[in-house]
Amino acid sequence: MLVNHFLENSAARLPNKIALICGDQRLTYQGIDQSADQLATALADMGVKRQDRVIIFLDNSVESVISLFAILKAGAIFIMLNPTMKSKKLNYILNDSGARAMITHTNKIRIIAEAITEAPDLNNIIWAGSTSQLPATGAVSSQLWAEVFSSPYALRLTPCATPCIDLDLATIIYTSGSTGEPKGVMCAHYNVVAAAKSITQYLDNIEDDIILDVLPLSFDYGLYQVLMAFLFGGTVVVEKSFVYPYKVIERLIQERVTGFPIVPTMVAILLQMEDLTKFDLSALRYITNTAAALPVAYIRKLKDLFPHVTLYSMYGLTECKRVSYLPPERLDNKLDSVGIAMPNEEVFVVNKEGREVGPQEMGELVVRGSNVMQGYWNDPEETARTFRPGRYRGEALLYTGDLFRKDEEGFLYFVSRKDDMIKTKGERVSPKEIENTLCEIDGVVESAVIGVPDEIFGQAIKAWIVPKTGNRLTEDQITKHCTLNLEPFMVPKYVEFTDSLPKSPSGKIDKKKLK
Repeated sequence: MLVNHFLENSAARLPNKIALICGDQRLTYQGIDQSADQLATALADMGVKRQDRVIIFLDNSVESVISLFAILKAGAIFIMLNPTMKSKKLNYILNDSGARAMITHTNKIRIIAEAITEAPDLNNIIWAGSTSQLPATGAVSSQLWAEVFSSPYALRLTPCATPCIDLDLATIIYTSGSTGEPKGVMCAHYNVVAAAKSITQYLDNIEDDIILDVLPLSFDYGLYQVLMAFLFGGTVVVEKSFVYPYKVIERLIQERVTGFPIVPTMVAILLQMEDLTKFDLSALRYITNTAAALPVAYIRKLKDLFPHVTLYSMYGLTECKRVSYLPPERLDNKLDSVGIAMPNEEVFVVNKEGREVGPQEMGELVVRGSNVMQGYWNDPEETARTFRPGRYRGEALLYTGDLFRKDEEGFLYFVSRKDDMIKTKGERVSPKEIENTLCEIDGVVESAVIGVPDEIFGQAIKAWIVPKTGNRLTEDQITKHCTLNLEPFMVPKYVEFTDSLPKSPSGKIDKKKLK
């Protein structure tokens, strides 16, 4: 099975069903499939060949969804980029990926013009937007989106069968790299299919599900909402962002949304909103969380606010899409756990020698399954470090770089990123444990804990606090609460209040910027 079959199978089964809602636009499966066929034909005529890379540089939109499926139908590899990306990073990815074509919007003309000055592999740009005059792009051929969907492509709705097998790459997802440059996670068709099938299985998704996606499609969590909905024949409502939360809540109500994927920073905003209980969210069936583990205090508050909603606490990373989920029936007695391995996958917690450790012992999490991706594009050294040979020929195990422990029942508990562990007073401290404690304080919206250089202790603990608007928290209150609830060596030496914490494009707190 190929990823574009998600769309094609649902279009054959449910041609007139609304598949995608974006603003005032409502597209059926058949309509999206036909548009993707036209665009795939146009890409082939432009010279895009099997496994060529094509960049999608668009806001969350109808065009971005049609584009990803069209690129797959043409046998090429799509690269979905964050729409807020600047020209320097865009230029790096153009050259690193060797992209032959790009689909973008005319509102990004300035950034594109700067980025393509030295991008010799780029041959074609398709521009969405209303401008009647294409920008000057040197030797790169330009064409308007509207022109692509007019003659002669409109007359050729049946392109050749996708010239791929499931071992071929479907997408490259660029993430932040440890060296500062983005690194591209290579995802084969079978990797994406395995992950999507497994996740939709434990979420019990059905055709009646309507998913609200406010996450950027460049973030794998946001991207998979579209892919999974098209797999099971549901409907996905795509919004550009979570900037206006009350409008998002209105959309939830208006479209009778049943599934709402979130990240912790979104929960922090939701919990500040007044009178959430007055909204009719009776259609909402489940909420999912990944990217970073939810603080326990957030989980308790969500359960109180939405007692009828099933909450899935999960853990994953781009290199394998998803690792684990906490079965909802175990949420009450495993509040701080991120659950068990998802279907068709195995996980291990190992020591430095690679041997599995016992219950409650800390070690690195290792993942085995068809969802483990192919490695990093153009980076064999990092690939060899992270994706190591498994038991069988061709099999790779993912060494996540995350520290975990398992309990006696096999449930997983996130401890820290290896790089985030704080060594202070002869002890190894998990920032996550301190952050959980800080988020229990009334008036704390968000927190982040890092280690800072200290002449005596090697590292000292520093806590960054975002207080609720109008709340006058003091450093003394923070220290007193931590002293009562944490071991002495875990109490922050420094506390700093701030209006906001730096975030990555996927909504995670960017601790590198704090450091």
